[in-house]
Amino acid sequence: MRTRKFGRTGWTVSEVGFGAWQIGGAWGDVSEADAVEAVNAALDAGITLFDTADVYGDGRSEQILARVMRERRPEGVHVITKAGRRLPEQTPEGYSRENLTAFVERSLRNLEVERLELVQLHCPPTEVYYLPEVFGILDDLTAAGKIQFYGVSVEKVEQAIKAIEFPNVMSVQIIFNMFRQRPADLFFDLALDRNIAILPRVPLASGLLTGKLKADTPFADDDHRLFNRGGEAFDVGETFAGVPFEAGLAAVEKLRPLVPGGTAMAQWALRWILMHDAVSCVIPGARNRAQAESNAAASALSPLTDDAMAAVHAIYEEDIKPLVHHRW
Repeated sequence: MRTRKFGRTGWTVSEVGFGAWQIGGAWGDVSEADAVEAVNAALDAGITLFDTADVYGDGRSEQILARVMRERRPEGVHVITKAGRRLPEQTPEGYSRENLTAFVERSLRNLEVERLELVQLHCPPTEVYYLPEVFGILDDLTAAGKIQFYGVSVEKVEQAIKAIEFPNVMSVQIIFNMFRQRPADLFFDLALDRNIAILPRVPLASGLLTGKLKADTPFADDDHRLFNRGGEAFDVGETFAGVPFEAGLAAVEKLRPLVPGGTAMAQWALRWILMHDAVSCVIPGARNRAQAESNAAASALSPLTDDAMAAVHAIYEEDIKPLVHHRW
């Protein structure tokens, strides 16, 4: 497992991390046994950064991570979380001292720690990025020893650019994959200049970039790939990276011949993300041991060739960019 520096935190982390949304909820049924196996497999494979949130399964994801970390007591492993989506309605007023403090206290209990290593605002409304007092609350929680560092998880590139104007924002989590390439245009250079850690999420476009989904693939009623295709529950960009399902399937077929023989498309798609120097750690999710092991193995793949990078970009420009680039 290769490692990278995590911005200005002083951490060195595995370049492939573990996104813990799937073991929390909204991806169909994932048993606790499978979830625990997935986390253990990730640790065994050398993964040292685990990203969760207080709303993933209403705390289930945080609690599962806490259980494994308590049992394993691994060294050099970082568990980071997110806060803000527990609000009944997403309004700037909701990001108050009382609410943020309560969210942090709850995550401290769920993760069974005395200090949260990194808290990320969880895709708040755009107006929040124009409220210095919100970031002042995070500064106060840091000074109080409740959190070590803080960052943001964003929907839009513009939100990311605004967020890193605040001097103590250490990290930005943003959707970035072969079907969502806009962050690399401007934001990545700004992040490198300011030594901001970058966490690409939804790296496989909710499974599209595994190459395993088909037009008739069934999804459970509690899988967001069924219930959020039109953005009914949260930002549509979180489901299939905002790409209409059928268009995504068609683009995958154009990508498929580019994948080297013997390489899983999912691993190749993760390796494409790691070709970008601004990336600190990519955080694919996993439902079970096999998926966690496969994701981790992407770190060992050879770099993509210049021709392959150009071909991926051409497919994006022709088939995907008109659908998503201007939106996020």
